[in-house]
Amino acid sequence: MSLNIALPKGRLLNSTAVLLEKAGWEIDGYDEKLRYYRLKSARFPDINIKVLQEKDIPIQIAVGNYDLGICGLDWTEELLVKYPSSSVVKIVDLGYGEGALYAAALPGEMADTEKLSSRKGITRIAGEYPNLAETLAGKLRLKRFSIFPLWGGAEVYPPEDAEIVLLPRKSEKDILDAGLVPFIKVVDFKAYLIANNNSLRTKNMADILSSLTDLLESSCDFPKTFHIIKTTEKPAARSFTKVSHDMVRLALPDGHQQAHVCRIFDKVGIKVDDYPSQTGNRRPTSNLDGYFIKVIRPQDMPLQIANGNFDLAITGRDWLIDHKYQFPNSPIEELLDLKYGWVKIVAVIDEKLPVEDIATWWKYCKDNQITCRVATEYINIADRYVRDNRIDRYRIIPTWGATEGFLPEDADLLIENTETGGTIARHHLRIIDKLFESTACLIGSTRKCSNSRKTERMEFLISALKGAMEMT
Repeated sequence: MSLNIALPKGRLLNSTAVLLEKAGWEIDGYDEKLRYYRLKSARFPDINIKVLQEKDIPIQIAVGNYDLGICGLDWTEELLVKYPSSSVVKIVDLGYGEGALYAAALPGEMADTEKLSSRKGITRIAGEYPNLAETLAGKLRLKRFSIFPLWGGAEVYPPEDAEIVLLPRKSEKDILDAGLVPFIKVVDFKAYLIANNNSLRTKNMADILSSLTDLLESSCDFPKTFHIIKTTEKPAARSFTKVSHDMVRLALPDGHQQAHVCRIFDKVGIKVDDYPSQTGNRRPTSNLDGYFIKVIRPQDMPLQIANGNFDLAITGRDWLIDHKYQFPNSPIEELLDLKYGWVKIVAVIDEKLPVEDIATWWKYCKDNQITCRVATEYINIADRYVRDNRIDRYRIIPTWGATEGFLPEDADLLIENTETGGTIARHHLRIIDKLFESTACLIGSTRKCSNSRKTERMEFLISALKGAMEMT
């Protein structure tokens, strides 16, 4: 009986590769230049290895798609705190990837747990860990709170957009260096070997487990969670621009889009200092009069605009559409196509399937009694797509990247973005439909702004960017 094993991308990849090399697994291609998500071990040729985003691994272990996996304990706890009866079993601390998930705030009453419990206003908690955030709110006995799930960059949200953030960092010093106060250690984490409980009981894993545990001195000694921190050190000084009622709040994207934004801004004489930032600064300044700028994830922008936290933002049309499918009456609209970041949103299947389009694919599924599993980062786009195509037996599998690795074992259909289709073809997959094309766009609120000065400033930027598009 073969075993399915999930290995992590991202922060744990290099250290996991070193461990497996010491264990003699002899895996070719599992390194920082990773090109394929499906790998083989020379020592254990019968096991099936997939490389997934770390956040996906506990979920895939829980549903039984994988027997063993390696990921950080923070993501395991994010699953178990909501689903404590899940089939995930923690096997052993692997001895690397040390860090902790901290609840942090600016200095003051927000970092005082006793004052927080008596706070009358809404306490906003932002981060990539919504389940742990909700549990934290209960531990703090918050009377009123809101959880803002993010794709990343939580440290920039206080004080304007959140009172508390959850941040994974190596030490308290990293939180203090960011100008925040760590006041609760939500969970210590390291890389852990985890397993599906049913697999442990029914499959022979002795050789696989011993190849790893024989190298380790650590045991399955789990740390306490939600531990209050009383730090005496002062955080690094942070200067904050006072955001007046007539200032425009602008969100700019992080990641690979930054060079494109700078190119467009340069055409019209807009200068944004320290963007992209070599130090991780997410609050750049500019020569735009009356503008306050933050750098956040493009995926988070539509919801932030809808909630009134920003006036304008540059994101992808794909994320705008995904948001609008979930919230059809959301007060948000596209103001301008910026004509860069072009991708196609496509439906993808295993290249071996004898079908040509979505209709024949669904007929194939029905004929073979397949309940369609759709893996995607675009949850709402995927849900709309399958319903529009009258697919009535389906399940959406949310992913956080590396989606190509899900086919064909863990999903039957992908809704994915692609520029050339090269990555899709490299993983032996095939595009059977194009949903739409997406480019970067400027988005804003449909709510009428009552401040004339603020309106003038927004109209200036929109007009300037229109001019830049005409030069393209």
